[in-house]
Amino acid sequence: MIRKETRKIKIGNLYIGGDSKVAIQSMTNTDTRDVKATVEQILKLKAAGCDIVRCAVPDMEAAEAIKEIVKGINIPLVADIHFDYRLALKAIENGVSKLRINPGNIGSIERVKAVAEAAKEKNIPIRIGVNSGSLEKDLLKKYGKVCPEALVESALNHVKILEDVNFNDIIISIKSSDVVQMIESYKLISEKVNYPLHVGVTEAGTIWRGTIKSSVGIGALLAQGIGDTIRVSLTGDVVEEVKVGKEILKSLGYINEGVQFVSCPTCGRTQIDLIKIAEEVESKLANLNKNIKVAVMGCAVNGPGEAREADIGIAGGYGEGLIFKKGEIIKKVKEENLVEELLKEIDKL
Repeated sequence: MIRKETRKIKIGNLYIGGDSKVAIQSMTNTDTRDVKATVEQILKLKAAGCDIVRCAVPDMEAAEAIKEIVKGINIPLVADIHFDYRLALKAIENGVSKLRINPGNIGSIERVKAVAEAAKEKNIPIRIGVNSGSLEKDLLKKYGKVCPEALVESALNHVKILEDVNFNDIIISIKSSDVVQMIESYKLISEKVNYPLHVGVTEAGTIWRGTIKSSVGIGALLAQGIGDTIRVSLTGDVVEEVKVGKEILKSLGYINEGVQFVSCPTCGRTQIDLIKIAEEVESKLANLNKNIKVAVMGCAVNGPGEAREADIGIAGGYGEGLIFKKGEIIKKVKEENLVEELLKEIDKL
């Protein structure tokens, strides 16, 4: 697929936009003032494959804590700030790599200039984040409801404020919990600007529902070449956000790292406990850092053929199964030994 080439912007030790990879973001849910807990969570996110992490900065104590948090991590940190420009200035001073703040919400143009100048001096970009739940009253009145046109106009208004003070290292996000509204909003803003876009479905829900909504929304946009960074918003363990984000990128070919796992849905031909086997194999391979495709198929007749693109796989029979490589059968194994033997063959790859 052809990805839209947006403005290339540096965030800490990486770039987004342009020809850079699509970056995965998450956000801590610790109290930012608790440096130890926040650093520990960030390190877990980094280990899971997170590229950029954001933390809330609700007060000056949290802004001060950033100084120590930055010392304990090796991943770009984004300060999420609302309304108080002084928190942005302190976060910049204490070493964040990026700000998330809407310039239209921090008061006078002098305050906007102060933040923009401090950010420019340290080469820190600013993400404008428009959310369907906090659309400005005048735009609600103009459009009569929250809609893509209103959300995009809100974003462009914030962009203009920064452009007017000669600041252009801008990233934009337009989030909604309504997947269709989110998709249409990003498509519209993508036609109007060349700034990098941070894509996500906000307040997507629990791990199960949120994964579905995020996969549909983020996946639909990435499939059209729209999106430079992504965040899967889930009510749950933040590490799960990164795992889902990676799988979305894998499924669209944006990344080719780690195991790609394929399994059939089972049918009346299945004669082994394929569901149990598939879950066990997937669990065993969760942290394997090999660029391979593994298939777990229920039917010995069709399995190897249907999964011939897999590097290695299982095809079930009656109380036994076949292990195959690239569609070629290499051995027959009893059902109770299938997982063990498959893992041995994967170790050889």
